[in-house]
Amino acid sequence: MTRFLDREKARTLRAQGKSYSEIKSTLGVSKGTLSEWLKDMPLAPEQIRRLRDLNPKRIEHFRETMRNKRESRLHTAYERAKRDVGRLSRRDAFIAGLYLYWGEGTKSARGKTEITNTDPYVLVAFLQWLEMLGVSRRGISVRLTLYTDMNVQQETRFWSRMLQVSSKQFRKPHIKRSALVGLSRKSGYGHGTCSVIFDNVPMWEYISMALKRLREMHSRP
Repeated sequence: MTRFLDREKARTLRAQGKSYSEIKSTLGVSKGTLSEWLKDMPLAPEQIRRLRDLNPKRIEHFRETMRNKRESRLHTAYERAKRDVGRLSRRDAFIAGLYLYWGEGTKSARGKTEITNTDPYVLVAFLQWLEMLGVSRRGISVRLTLYTDMNVQQETRFWSRMLQVSSKQFRKPHIKRSALVGLSRKSGYGHGTCSVIFDNVPMWEYISMALKRLREMHSRP
């Protein structure tokens, strides 16, 4: 009787478009037995396509293939970019820093040279540029903008390590009245926002005039 019921269940599942493996997993019978019971019930072409497309191994193989293709494209692009960028001369780095400050820096506060960003490497590049201009890291200050659910001491240590500056150079952080929870760390907000500041009127005037020169150069027809 049990054998008969299993056979009927198997045929019902087959009629629903289930594969031998799915039926075997449900009923615990061998594929040989299923072959005998279901030899007159081949799957329709659309059922075969469905099983093929939903097969976990096939899906994972497809994903792995796409990952490999994407990584190959990125590697090729990186090697091309690496060749194009080459080694930066001092002048290259100086001009790059000017454009960085033109795009990201504070320009309206007289005497204040400042960049704010969530990407620590942008700020590292800015500090290296300031050092080219004769500014010591000991002369800058840092201000963090964090969320209420972030650990101030932990984030201060993070930015202090990344920027290679003393925690004593950090001003009182600004705490937003909202939580980090809900924001994607992939968006760049994982460690809050950091401002690197150098208060010096002559330096601000020099950078302002350098940016004026860039504007003049780009205003030419």
